[in-house]
Amino acid sequence: MAVTSADVIEALRPVEDPELHRSIVDIGMLRNVEVRPDGSVAVLVALTVAGCPLRNEITKRVNEAVVALDGVTRMDLEFTVMTDSEREELRKKLHGNPSGTAGNAPAHGHAEGREIPFSQPGSKTRPLLIASGKGGVGKSSVTTNLAVALASQGYSVGVVDADIYGYSIPRMLGTDRDPVVIDQMLLPPEQWGVRCISIGYFVPEGQAVIWRGPMLHKALEQFLTDVYWDEPDFLLVDMPPGTGDIALSLAGYLPRGEVYVVTTPQPAAQKVARLSAAMAEKVNLPVRGVIENMSWFTGNDGERYEIFGSGGGQLLATELNVPLLGSLPLVPALREGGDNGRPITAVDPESESAQAFQAIASRIATELKPKKVFSPQLKVI
Repeated sequence: MAVTSADVIEALRPVEDPELHRSIVDIGMLRNVEVRPDGSVAVLVALTVAGCPLRNEITKRVNEAVVALDGVTRMDLEFTVMTDSEREELRKKLHGNPSGTAGNAPAHGHAEGREIPFSQPGSKTRPLLIASGKGGVGKSSVTTNLAVALASQGYSVGVVDADIYGYSIPRMLGTDRDPVVIDQMLLPPEQWGVRCISIGYFVPEGQAVIWRGPMLHKALEQFLTDVYWDEPDFLLVDMPPGTGDIALSLAGYLPRGEVYVVTTPQPAAQKVARLSAAMAEKVNLPVRGVIENMSWFTGNDGERYEIFGSGGGQLLATELNVPLLGSLPLVPALREGGDNGRPITAVDPESESAQAFQAIASRIATELKPKKVFSPQLKVI
């Protein structure tokens, strides 16, 4: 039986735009299908923006779907580009109206009116705020590898690099392209299954961010509202060290956030990390666990050396009455992966470090899953 245009359309329906994670048929990217007498098929696809960075990936997906049909001898793919009005309609369909929460809902005060979705009671996303009282404890490395571990376990994951002055997540993840703008909606780059937004995408290389509190506040607000996150399972936030403006803003933006404190074993670091927990308590955010980094170094002789002392993570966890989720070894490969954008959890999954991150991620996803609260006043009838 000869292939029909309807057959081709149905074959293309499972094909998703790699940035929007939506069917190219359902969101109107597929514009025309022509089946010729010789069995060849011509397909026209509208890219969301000119110079789409993932055009080659779209080509690959469309080609594989069409040539797999019996009777197709060749596939000819051509591209066009959506108009401004079409991009506006797509943005409204996926992300709502910037003057309201969805469609034409009334404004609520955030980023020209759009509500922060992760703050809503019905959101399935768990915001994980990765915090430390001081710099230099490997908080960003922990955030990156924890995000990669969660993604490898099948969860959808986003990362907000909230360390505006010391942003590093794009480099650690190895994202090699900037966010794509569709109308007034930002599509975050994705690498290793993790989507990420950072001020680093918008600041020329080598330039410092010299902002006061209100500008920091606005940038974070836009990261949470103007970026199309598509309701991930987890949204990790790489917090800046300390307890300043950014920490306070995020506490207001993400009232459902869970705080995870990163420390090293030494008592001095543990005492400073306690300040992050104290801040969380002040703003009514629960501290769910402690992660101890740089716990030991294994020498060539096979012996473990506790370079930064021992016990600080457990002492902090005991003091806060939360679990110590895991201890991470000090290994050069972990640092190298952060420098070259190849996280150890992604490129060496059998390593001791990667296995430790996987175990911590599993505990957060399962053991520490927030309990649902049921009201006796609500009944199913």
